[in-house]
Amino acid sequence: MRIRILGCSGGACSELRTTAIQIDGDILVDCGTGVGDLTLGEMAGIRHVFLTHSHLDHVLFLPLLSDAALALRNGQITVHALPETVAALKAHVFNGALWPDYSALPTPQNAYIRFAPLHEGETVELGNRKIIALPARHTVPAVGYLVDAGHGSFAFSGDTAYCEAFWDTLNHVENLKYVMMETTMRDADSAVAERSRHTTPSLLARGLARLQRPAQLLVTHIEPDKVEEVRAEIRAALGDRAVHFLLRGEVFEL
Repeated sequence: MRIRILGCSGGACSELRTTAIQIDGDILVDCGTGVGDLTLGEMAGIRHVFLTHSHLDHVLFLPLLSDAALALRNGQITVHALPETVAALKAHVFNGALWPDYSALPTPQNAYIRFAPLHEGETVELGNRKIIALPARHTVPAVGYLVDAGHGSFAFSGDTAYCEAFWDTLNHVENLKYVMMETTMRDADSAVAERSRHTTPSLLARGLARLQRPAQLLVTHIEPDKVEEVRAEIRAALGDRAVHFLLRGEVFEL
């Protein structure tokens, strides 16, 4: 399994892209501005999109992706998301005003996209790959995802504050190799982080102390104007534990 980081920033500017992860050539986890770096042929290859939640930085490119490469794609895109996320997209994006309702066009029976609601704990099997919705704690209904290739798995928190259930679930994953964890804000911004349900360096350390599995830590979603401060706080909070700060374009293998 090939994991390609298309976007991993808490904002979009210059060389920064918001959250989008390509799995092999046919799956996206979240659909932020990083999707815009795909070629038309690569967009045509996307068959499944797994959304963590409805916020714009994670869904912004979905309407454009649904419209791109229609003649090349020759089939639907299936969008997997919580029922609340699907409802938000249909009400506020695919509503005929902001964007055409491609879940009903060109016909309801042969639409360009298909919404497939899922719930926390649910597993979607795609060939030899399993994608499992993980607990998360955000300002809107949200999940993370565990992408399991059999011989190894990759966990992504999505946007979340400290969530014991997320870490406890990972403790049961025997083949855990990577944990991609958002750490958006500085500890000095902890009050704002709690209101917006994001992670700070001290909360990251608290979660990792609960994790009983060895796994490589990948940090994502740092606010663009606080990158160096957050990185320094994470290094201080984690001590000797290895940490990798994600960069757009990186590729990982399972």
